[in-house]
Amino acid sequence: MTIVWVAVLLAAVWTAHWGAERLSSPLKKLRSQWGFSVVAGGSFLGLASAAPEIGINTTSAIRGVGDIGLGALLGSNVIAIPIMIVVGYLVTRKKGLSSGGQKTGNDGGRQSRDHAEHRSEQLLRVERGAVSVQAIPYLGIVALFAVLTLPKPWRGLQPLDGWILLVAYLAYLAQALLRGRQAGEKVEWQRKERWMAAAGLGALAIGAYFTVFSTERIVGALGISNIVGGLFITAPVAALPEIFATWYVARSGQVTSAITSVIGDHAVTMTLAFIPLTIIGMPISNLQLFWVTLAFVALMPALYGAFIHLGADRHGFKLWQVIALPAVAAAYVALVVFWVQPFGQQASGDSGQQNSATSQDGQ
Repeated sequence: MTIVWVAVLLAAVWTAHWGAERLSSPLKKLRSQWGFSVVAGGSFLGLASAAPEIGINTTSAIRGVGDIGLGALLGSNVIAIPIMIVVGYLVTRKKGLSSGGQKTGNDGGRQSRDHAEHRSEQLLRVERGAVSVQAIPYLGIVALFAVLTLPKPWRGLQPLDGWILLVAYLAYLAQALLRGRQAGEKVEWQRKERWMAAAGLGALAIGAYFTVFSTERIVGALGISNIVGGLFITAPVAALPEIFATWYVARSGQVTSAITSVIGDHAVTMTLAFIPLTIIGMPISNLQLFWVTLAFVALMPALYGAFIHLGADRHGFKLWQVIALPAVAAAYVALVVFWVQPFGQQASGDSGQQNSATSQDGQ
């Protein structure tokens, strides 16, 4: 029966991302119409790419299994950066990479002209603006999230945290969009696009619901906690459609857009996507697992920004840096499996015993 629920999970995640993709086209047109830069566009398009995570967290809150949403969001923010960098690097090893139909002077034009040289240097070229526009502000969001959730007096997620995270995201989005803004382009809107966007919202809701529902069934069958299921089941599966999207966008020559969109996605998941959990108020049941995961959530964008800024004269990722990021993710998994999780299982068992005792006393 577990295999059936795994199949349902895969189908549900794919449905949610299909819905999100229907929203990405209107957002891309708005980026062009309003004259936002390529790097800033990654922040803007993060609204679409992170929509499944928002839906998953909303469903988790409604169904009373917020740990699944919490684990899925934090887990995706640990593994997504190394996965997308590796995918982007592999794609850009192709000869004669397309310019993506962009004008000379834009990201696609530069990639087209310099691509052979980048391949010979074993370099994944990313614009330097990705550091100041996205990585550093995103690190600020992670630091704010840690301040709101870790200190003992206000540990966990509270309704006030939701308002603070909303303001933080709006500030992040504003600074990203206003940097390097140019004159907008004239775009045409078709009725079909509006209908597809509406269909996308419906698919997103359905996919998010069954993603959470199937994860509940899988973690129940495996006998693991909801947060671990979110970290190591829902998060990796939810990343699969984004891998294909990164592959497609990078293959079209829009390398910086493909690589930077992951940070825009993370900025949404660490702010807007947590708001449903703040509304219901959520304690942290496994503090050790939470702070270790949050530390790696911060480490990944720190390495991302450092590698782009310091790793090469042309700014981007050298081969050893591409390999280093998955190695860090593997270190996180090993740390959780061999150190954190045994403690987490004990804490979960103790918590379950306490809840059972409380229930018996109440009866």
